Amino acid sequence: MSKRDYYEVLGISKGASDDEIKKAYRKLAIKYHPDKNPDDKTAEEKFKEAAEAYEVLSSPEKRQRYNQYGHAGVGGASGGGFGGGGMNMEDIFSQFGDIFGGGGFGGFGSSSRGGGRRVMRGSNLRVKVKMNLQEVAKGVEKKLKVNKFVSCGTCKGSGAKNGQLETCKLCGGSGVQVRTQQTFLGAMQTQTTCSGCNGEGKTVKDKCNTCHGDGIVRAEEVISINIPAGVAEGMQLSVGGKGNAAPRGGINGDLLVLIEEEEHLELKRDGNNLFYDSYINFADAALGTSIEIPTVDAKVKIKIDPGTQSGKVLRLKGKGLPDVNSYGTGDLLVNINVWTPQNLSAEEKKALELLRTSKNFEPNPNRKEKGFFDRMKEYFD
Repeated sequence: MSKRDYYEVLGISKGASDDEIKKAYRKLAIKYHPDKNPDDKTAEEKFKEAAEAYEVLSSPEKRQRYNQYGHAGVGGASGGGFGGGGMNMEDIFSQFGDIFGGGGFGGFGSSSRGGGRRVMRGSNLRVKVKMNLQEVAKGVEKKLKVNKFVSCGTCKGSGAKNGQLETCKLCGGSGVQVRTQQTFLGAMQTQTTCSGCNGEGKTVKDKCNTCHGDGIVRAEEVISINIPAGVAEGMQLSVGGKGNAAPRGGINGDLLVLIEEEEHLELKRDGNNLFYDSYINFADAALGTSIEIPTVDAKVKIKIDPGTQSGKVLRLKGKGLPDVNSYGTGDLLVNINVWTPQNLSAEEKKALELLRTSKNFEPNPNRKEKGFFDRMKEYFD
């Protein structure tokens, strides 16, 4: 099932300003907030959908890639295993809660999300993947061996030797410390992240011997990703939750996959079209022939009509690359170049001297001479 257009999700135009994007998202997030719509799966999905759209359109870089490549450009290709569709509630509250000013979403508060406790998030990982033209044309599954932080198997990511975390004594599990200070204006309260638990609300009493209390260790992981057909050099895809694990059971980062396209020996790419330079000799151009040219899949034969001029372009419809957003397939354009011989024998030179004076070899013939075949007959006789 394909995703809805992000601009349509937020109800804005493609030329919307950053402020308009922010206001549109805030309006939808308030409308579909889980605290306002308890046990309403439809509202929850719309809440996540709006957050995903805002996550892309609020970033100039991601918005540019989305405008150019659609969902695949930001990792949202349907069926490809990428993108913002993996966002959960903790992702949304930790990333976008600040646009509502302070602790709550539109006045609904955040107690149901942990009372202000800070959720750790693992860092993103970036890897480069090389693809040849055949893989670009068909799409491919790649298995990547990635060295990264993973959840500690000994303590199951808790960081504690016995797997049990204690409520922070400084903040009482809230993750924040509130200080009251008397000023000439009266009592003023300030709220800061708890220094005892770094905002997590929990502390480790007996640290795990394997991860030393972090809940994460370095390890190699093989990650399988499906790359859709039609991707291009420099395009970045995102695999949600496959980056570094977060300390003590937080939210995993993402794996960012940067596409590197290997140059083909014969075919050149321009968007979804492919180009091929074909060289034929003078006789073949004059008399016509058939030649074999490469495509992405195999070699094919094409016909060269008699009298073909150098620079003529032949179009093989649908023999290019598929569009990454499924908007059709490009063409293969064959540029015909007539090769001029450089090392001629004496007999070849003599034959060409005869051809040079033929009216058929003049771009604008204006001389009255013997016909070409008459002169060639005299030469060979």
